[in-house]
Amino acid sequence: MTPDDRADVAAVARDLVARLTDAGETVAVAESLTGGLVVSTLVAVPGASAVVRGGVVAYATPVKHTVLGVSEALLASNGAVDPEVARQMAAGVRRALAVDGDPATWGISTTGVAGPDPQDGQPVGTVFVGIADADGAVSFELHLDGDRDAIRRATVSELLARMSSTIRGRE
Repeated sequence: MTPDDRADVAAVARDLVARLTDAGETVAVAESLTGGLVVSTLVAVPGASAVVRGGVVAYATPVKHTVLGVSEALLASNGAVDPEVARQMAAGVRRALAVDGDPATWGISTTGVAGPDPQDGQPVGTVFVGIADADGAVSFELHLDGDRDAIRRATVSELLARMSSTIRGRE
C-alpha cells in the first residue's frame, strides 16, 4: 500500500466518522483476517469516540460462534470464509457491543484468507465483508491480490468504502 493509498483510506475513514456523527449513529466492528485494523483505522479519526462502539477480533473460528453468535452449524459446514458468516458476524457485533440494551446502529465485519495458505477451500485473497443494521445484513465478496499485509489493508479500504457508500445511499 502506497502512502497515497493510506491517505485515501484515512480520508474515507474521516468521511465515514463524520457521516455517522451527523446522523447520530454508531458502529461496531467484528474482524477476523484484519485483526483489528478496521477499528484502528476508525479510531485514528479525531472524534471517533462519539460513534465507534468498539471491536471484536474473532480470529479463531470458535469465537465467531461464542462471542458473535455465528451459527455453529454454518461454521462446521462452510468454514469461516463464507458470505453468510460475514453477515452473521456483522449482525452479531451490533448486539455484542450494545450499550444499555441498545445495539450499535451498524455492524461491520471481515472474514477471509490473507495467506500464505488457502483456508476452508478458499484461495488466498478471498474475503467477505459484512454490513448490518436493524433491517438486516449484506455481504460482499472480494478477490484481492498481494501478500498478507496488502490483502488485509485492501480489505479495510474496501469495507470502509462500501460502508460509506451504504450510508450515502440512505441520505
